[in-house]
Amino acid sequence: MLLSRRMLAVLPLAAPALAHAQSRTIRVVVPYSPGGQSDTVMRLIQPRMSEVLGQTIVVENRPGGGGTIGAGVVAGAAPDGTTLLFESYGFIVQPLIQKGLPYHHETAFTAVGQAVELPYVLVVKRDFPARDLAGYLQQAREKQGIPFGSPGIGSIGHLAGALLAHRAGVTLEHVPYRGGSDVARDLVGGNLDSAISSANSLRPLVVEGRAHGIALTSGTRRGTLSNLPTIAESGFPGFDFTSWNGMFAPAATPAATIARLNEAMRAATSDPAVRERLSASGNDPVSAPAEEFAALVARDREVVKNLVRETRLTLE
Repeated sequence: MLLSRRMLAVLPLAAPALAHAQSRTIRVVVPYSPGGQSDTVMRLIQPRMSEVLGQTIVVENRPGGGGTIGAGVVAGAAPDGTTLLFESYGFIVQPLIQKGLPYHHETAFTAVGQAVELPYVLVVKRDFPARDLAGYLQQAREKQGIPFGSPGIGSIGHLAGALLAHRAGVTLEHVPYRGGSDVARDLVGGNLDSAISSANSLRPLVVEGRAHGIALTSGTRRGTLSNLPTIAESGFPGFDFTSWNGMFAPAATPAATIARLNEAMRAATSDPAVRERLSASGNDPVSAPAEEFAALVARDREVVKNLVRETRLTLE
């Protein structure tokens, strides 16, 4: 009976505290530059999430370090659901190729939910002499290397380029950028021969004829550039890199808070208007529990570990 009285005494204090936490502004850190894949997706789901949560959501871009700078901000934040990380596939790569990070990716974060999945695409500048993958690789052999840009070290673009070079026996020189929009800028400006970045970032250039699409990194044709062949069907069976974007919270964030955030994410990615805008930007919307996203991250981490061993991928 004494325990029950104590619990009852705490309840009036806990309710206002919970209400206060739910009224606070949520900061979502995007660890890449504005206008890129992660930034675009987060800003598309932001209004609906904010509406469902009844809280203001502010997107904060903290690019650099292949995403590790922004991730570090969230890793050190209070686990109260008010500071979150919106990441890409590069999230699972960084700890495998960067040493001495002040936090541990596998234990510093809790999965909240997946927003989208999408292919990346190999694109060349408008006056590049090749128009298909065979021609692109032949140019790499003749020139003894071709530079390719990606949204950053450890991104899908970086991984796909490293694996393609390894399997084709050619040299592809990785040029990391701070985000997909920066890659697109240099590609269309003629300062970069080729790029492997998200369909969202490079599709406008291909559609407008300011660059040429070569091949998709996904195992099957998909998205708004499904007219392009895949690397797998262009001579490299089994080649499959499908990226994703998802949200993470600091470790030790209460399960009830994760569930509430996941519910808001799923409401956003299930909303017909939001889905239409996501699809138009080259993304396949996803609506699934936090546990499914956590399982996906764990599976992909094992795939990347094997790839890093196979290609001896390192921080450049």
